[in-house]
Amino acid sequence: MTPMKIVVTGLRGFPDMQGGVETHCEELYPRLARLGCDVTVVRRKGFVREDPVLKEYRGVKFKDIKSPGITGLEAALHTFSSILYAARCKADIIHIHAIGPAICVPIAKLLGLKVVVTHHGPDYDREKWGFFARAIIRMGEYFTAKLADRIIAISTVITGILEKKYKRTKGVNLIYNGVNIPLPSLSTDYIESMGLKPDKYILAVGRFVEEKRFDKLIEAYVKANCTDYNLVLVGDSDYETSYSYYLKHFAEENQVILTGIVKGEKLSQLYGNAALFVLPSSHEGLPITLLEAMSHRRKVLASNIPANLAVGLPADCYFELGDPSDFIRKLNQRLNEKEKAADYDLSAYDWDHIAAKVLAVYRER
Repeated sequence: MTPMKIVVTGLRGFPDMQGGVETHCEELYPRLARLGCDVTVVRRKGFVREDPVLKEYRGVKFKDIKSPGITGLEAALHTFSSILYAARCKADIIHIHAIGPAICVPIAKLLGLKVVVTHHGPDYDREKWGFFARAIIRMGEYFTAKLADRIIAISTVITGILEKKYKRTKGVNLIYNGVNIPLPSLSTDYIESMGLKPDKYILAVGRFVEEKRFDKLIEAYVKANCTDYNLVLVGDSDYETSYSYYLKHFAEENQVILTGIVKGEKLSQLYGNAALFVLPSSHEGLPITLLEAMSHRRKVLASNIPANLAVGLPADCYFELGDPSDFIRKLNQRLNEKEKAADYDLSAYDWDHIAAKVLAVYRER
């Protein structure tokens, strides 16, 4: 039997690239390859840093295509090139990740491709986008709802958007982001090299963009006077922006530790030894970093936006977005709790089950 040929676009690429969509795809597609799919991920050439450049990774093939560095248009133009590639190689399915790149769904349909779109969240709510970029992303969501053969929504918040705004329920599949349950790291050499002690630091992980609100975390940390704890920010920006420049200088002024982009064992050490993980975002789809912190049994504190509330944590794990006093109060409250670890039910976020569900979507007629 000929394997089902899947072309994947909308992401920057993987392995070891920053971003929730990238992490999602790095976990999902090797599993689909093991399940018998012929998977090609089209990566944005400017983000590929391997030496030598990989042609394949864990059974997934790579096709690297240049993308113009035009803010607001880069993803859409790269997706257009990916669709032309998918048509040339006679793909059975083109799977587009995120609604910005989905602006190209009509082109894929005109070329006779079966289109699956994963809606990772209402990206038009991200603070970094101007009017033009927001309009493109909203149009991508519209084309997703009206033209995609199948839609995968990663949270109940997104299924709600599709139903309320577009009356789309047919062919919409709720399939969560996943998380791996890690083996506890037995080493602390990396955190010690950063001057950190186990259970004596607050951790946040993500891209340095406005909606992550890491500047608000620094403000709350300073005002909470948590002098017994360091604050550690893991991540960076894809491109230097006025916000990322400001954030880095603001962090340095307040003795916040910046690690840059960290993956693998080093990131595992950071998660596994944190006193508290904080996610102060104003926008998320279904936050993989929050699930990762939970998988390491860390205490967590998150903003009370719908995507974070959908994870279903106890009330004391949330603070009121836009209320600095509540943020400070909850930060101190969580740090002062005696328990160092927490237990969470993560059975709904098993990557193997998620891959099987996505394959079932591909096979639907």
